[in-house]
Amino acid sequence: MKSQEVMHELEALLSGYLQAQGIDLVELLYRYEGGRLVLRILADRPYGGIKLDECARLNQSIGNLLEEKDIIKERYVLEVASPGVDRPMKTVKDFLRCIDRPARFFLNEPIGGKIEVAGIIKQASPDAVLIEVEAGTAEIPLSKIHRAKQIID
Repeated sequence: MKSQEVMHELEALLSGYLQAQGIDLVELLYRYEGGRLVLRILADRPYGGIKLDECARLNQSIGNLLEEKDIIKERYVLEVASPGVDRPMKTVKDFLRCIDRPARFFLNEPIGGKIEVAGIIKQASPDAVLIEVEAGTAEIPLSKIHRAKQIID
């Protein structure tokens, strides 16, 4: 089975499995690193906050599931981890996970004369993120966001 087919099958299996547990699949990486095949699963709760013991439990249960389904035919290392609070936000789910948290947005083009905006995330939709700024609120279209990160104090 080709790598792309394996990824598609893994993503379908793991996103469904995690969703049934109330957890989002944030990112799935399947690649060679340092000469070994690594399957890295980044998982988080819909509104943030997966703990280390949950990652360990998921590592064990996902390992058992993958062994049962026998999708990956060669030796690999399985890693289940939290994506971390300082990861870049890319999707609507990422922004929803950070509601009421401060974030910094780097824009493709200026909004209100600014190419960089910081504020508290109040809402997120498939089209835009609404943030609270000093002067009130600002709506940032997702299409204008080059990069966004949660501000960690």
